[in-house]
Amino acid sequence: MLVPNPEAPVLQGLWEAVQAGQREVLVSPYLPASYAFLTHVLLCTPFLALDALGSVCQRVRSWRVSAGSGPPPSLRRWGECFLRVLSRYLSSVLPATALLHALCGPVVLPLLAPSCWDLCVEVFACLLVFDTLFFICHVAMHWVPWLYRRIHRHHHRHHLPFALAAQDSSSLELLSLLLLALSSSWLVGCHPLSEAVFHLLNSWLAVEDHCGYDLPWALHHLLPCLGGAPCHQAHHALHNVNYAPLLHPLGPPLRDILCTRASNQNHMCFEMRSPSLIIYSFKLCN
Repeated sequence: MLVPNPEAPVLQGLWEAVQAGQREVLVSPYLPASYAFLTHVLLCTPFLALDALGSVCQRVRSWRVSAGSGPPPSLRRWGECFLRVLSRYLSSVLPATALLHALCGPVVLPLLAPSCWDLCVEVFACLLVFDTLFFICHVAMHWVPWLYRRIHRHHHRHHLPFALAAQDSSSLELLSLLLLALSSSWLVGCHPLSEAVFHLLNSWLAVEDHCGYDLPWALHHLLPCLGGAPCHQAHHALHNVNYAPLLHPLGPPLRDILCTRASNQNHMCFEMRSPSLIIYSFKLCN
C-alpha cells in the first residue's frame, strides 16, 4: 500500500490522475485551440439560457446593461455566431497553433503539481501579463486604421455584444488572442495546471465582459478592480474608451461614468488605459 508523501503538494493527486488518464491529450498539438473553443462555448451556455428567458421575462431583461434597447439576441443570432466562430477555429486557429506546437518541439510535463499558493500566484501573474499585452495590441488596433479595418472591425459589428460574441472576431484576431494567452503563460513559466486555470478564468472574464448583463452576482461587483459588462459595453458603444480587457482599478465610479457616457454622447468620461501599465488619462469624448 502506497503511503502519501506529507511533503507532496495538495494538488499532486489530481495532477497524477490527469497525467495517467489524459497524457496524450495534454501533449496534443490540438489542445490549445480545442480547449479555448470548448471552454468558451460551455461558459456561454448560462447566458444563452438568460437570453432565451429574457424574451419572455421582464426581470431578466432588467438585468441587461441596455435594458431599454429591445429584446436579447435571438437563438438564430446565436447560431450564426457559433458557426462563424467554429469555422474560423477550424480553418485558421487550429492549424496555426498545431504548426506552432510542432515547431516548438515536444511538451515535457513536470512530475510535481504546483502548491495551491503557487497556482494562485501564477494565475494572477498570467492575468496581469495578458492584460498588459492585450491592452497594447488593442490600442494599436484602434489607433492604426489599417489594423482596425483588417483585423478588429469585425468584432465591433456588435454594438450591443452578447456572450458568444466575445470570440466573434476575424481569424487573425482570434489567433492573436490565443497566442497572447499562450505567451502570457510562457512568460510567467507557470505549471500546466496553473495554465489551464488561467485560460479557464480568462475565458470566463471575456464571456462575462461581453454578456450584456449587469448581474448582481457578477465578478465586477465582487471585485471592483474588474470592469465587467458595463465597462466593455461602453467600449463597444464609444470605441475610444476602456481598452484594457480585465482590470479597471477605478472600479464602480468609473463604470458609472462610462455607462452614463455611453447613453449620453455629450457627457465627460474617463479613457481607461491598462492598469498593469498604470496609465490614466482624462479627456473629452466628442
